Amino acid sequence: MKLVLIGIQGSGKSTQGNLLSKQLKIPYLSTGHIFRNIATERSAIGKKVKLLMSAGHLIPDDLTIETVKSYLSRPEYQSGYILDGFPRTLQQAKAFDSKVDHVLHIAIPDREALWRLAYRNEQRDDDTIDAIKKRIETFKTTTLPVLKFYDDKKILHTIDGTMNVEEVNNSILSCIGKQMVSNKLKKTEQNKATIISIVGMPGSGKTEVSEYLKKKGLSVVSFSSIVNDMIDEQGLTHDNETHKRLRMQIRKEHGMEGFAKLSAPKINDLLKNGTTRIVIEGMRSWEEYLYIKKNYSKIRIVIFAIHADKKIRYQRIQARETRSMVFGEERDIDELISLNMGPTIVFSDYLITNNKSKEELIYKVDEVIHDIYFT
Repeated sequence: MKLVLIGIQGSGKSTQGNLLSKQLKIPYLSTGHIFRNIATERSAIGKKVKLLMSAGHLIPDDLTIETVKSYLSRPEYQSGYILDGFPRTLQQAKAFDSKVDHVLHIAIPDREALWRLAYRNEQRDDDTIDAIKKRIETFKTTTLPVLKFYDDKKILHTIDGTMNVEEVNNSILSCIGKQMVSNKLKKTEQNKATIISIVGMPGSGKTEVSEYLKKKGLSVVSFSSIVNDMIDEQGLTHDNETHKRLRMQIRKEHGMEGFAKLSAPKINDLLKNGTTRIVIEGMRSWEEYLYIKKNYSKIRIVIFAIHADKKIRYQRIQARETRSMVFGEERDIDELISLNMGPTIVFSDYLITNNKSKEELIYKVDEVIHDIYFT
């Protein structure tokens, strides 16, 4: 198995790298250690590397690629390895293409990284505040494209690095399909077909989460699009009154489980074609949940709730290019009571808060999806 660990300084890569090396019985290779050793040499390259590292700059791509490939050509790395600190740039990632099974991004906030580095036991020569800040900024500008490169290849896993060491390790093992049982490493079996119902109040981030999961390869069935498409097809205005009238019309004709009934043919087609991961975006009423549970009794049904503070939800909706007028307390109350939405949120199997950045939201979503896959 060939793994790559990515994260800003202080995220815990070396801790996890050494731990995984013992568990997986494959060597751990830190490019940081390699270049710190080179920096101690009195050669011209040693002096150059030392100067670059002291200033918080990255080692040039050509030198880094050549050095890493040289190390990995050794016999001890032929059965697998854990790489820490490489690739750090898009050029390095492309040059190293097809040599990685899983890329693990251990994510922590900048403030957490600075706090950890300030109080760690072993201080390095390049651990000045200015150098650390420079490395964090460099990570954002050069390494984020690397994450997208591997995300597009569907081998990127984002880990919440703010958890304790054991929790981070368990999360990593789950991502690569393994688990520790009685101190022995075993392969985990992913669950069979699962329907993941995304629920939450308007503006909480349901659509954003569903679109992200769709990009990750999951099939999405959108309950919300039923009303949106009707309004667009009829040339109507997206406002609270129109949305409410059409929602109630559908439920009058098909019952409170109407949106689930109308979406059932698409769900059935996906299952017949062998799809094992289906995301339902915008499930609202409790009756819709009961309908799904009854008609797909042999499939695991998971409710994944997204929460955001009311003020933040309203701001997000107002900033939309479309449906920017569809929000407010009246609509919230209507969805909670008239549409019987409250129970689906309260009864959720997972709930995350989405009050901050999209990056933090994705971290949380990845953690939940990994847990759903392997538990």
